[in-house]
Amino acid sequence: MSALTEPRTMTEEEMLASAETALADIGQIRQSVGEIIFGQEAVVERTLVAVLAGGHTLLVGVPGLAKTLLVETLGTVLGLDARRIQFTPDLMPGDILGTEILEEDDGGKRAFRFVAGPVFAQLLMADEINRASPRTQSALLQAMQEYHVTVAGQRYDLPRPFHVLATQNPLEQEGTYPLPEAQLDRFLMQVDIDYPDLEAERRIITDTTGMTNRRAVGVVSADRLMEIQDLVRRMPVPSSVVEAILALVRSARPGHGNDEIDRQVAWGPGPRASQALTLCARARALYDGRLAPSVDDVIALAEPVLQHRMALSFSARAEGTRIRDVIASLTKGLQ
Repeated sequence: MSALTEPRTMTEEEMLASAETALADIGQIRQSVGEIIFGQEAVVERTLVAVLAGGHTLLVGVPGLAKTLLVETLGTVLGLDARRIQFTPDLMPGDILGTEILEEDDGGKRAFRFVAGPVFAQLLMADEINRASPRTQSALLQAMQEYHVTVAGQRYDLPRPFHVLATQNPLEQEGTYPLPEAQLDRFLMQVDIDYPDLEAERRIITDTTGMTNRRAVGVVSADRLMEIQDLVRRMPVPSSVVEAILALVRSARPGHGNDEIDRQVAWGPGPRASQALTLCARARALYDGRLAPSVDDVIALAEPVLQHRMALSFSARAEGTRIRDVIASLTKGLQ
């Protein structure tokens, strides 16, 4: 008999009861994170949606916008074993994955022992990921996609859940490297972080420069988080939402009958973008207290899900076109 079994189908009553409990937990998570992170509601929402969907997130913004603080806060609030890697130009793949060392026992027998690297965590913060060379960045590829790593021909499974929250400085800054397209595609969403508004910055000044600083408190455990992630995957998706996702993703690809896209886009999103939109739409619906996603969720998530999975043509870049402008024009067809 196979050890793998199909997950049991939940009844409608069980689904509702599980959803009500999840909604209460998510509300506490939002409140706890909001007490630490000020004025970045959209960033917090999108990051939490990616975690609830079980994926990885790329946080993009200039230094000093609380990217690192957000990741640390999420690790505490979600009860995850969190570790941090500061990416630097001299960082090597072994510094992330781990390495084998030669040991000798009391009897003189020598053997290799694997010393696990910081990737063996439930929440891995890859700080300033684009400061390291592409060779080191690619060391995360297998871990992000397959949830295990291979060192010296031996497979080592990562703890579950496993999430990578990477921070990235804008590429215009000196000393940064663009991430490989294959690695970018492994991030469920790219969340851009802008400067806080006036009131949020005023609160930052008054609440963080005194004698005491607020600290995040745990709300759920890692096992509870995985239960919520399982609930997200069980949520039904209306056929109208599926069709909207397919229409949006396929329209973003050149060669599909849209002359403007053919001129502006060099390459578009693949099927993984459709998968990401479906999962994130489910998670956003639950985050908002709904049991099924809508087309509005697809529209709201189009930019963070698609922008790192597309590339502008040379002529579009020369004209000053932004990828978010292209996505915005595509979403108008869904409204």
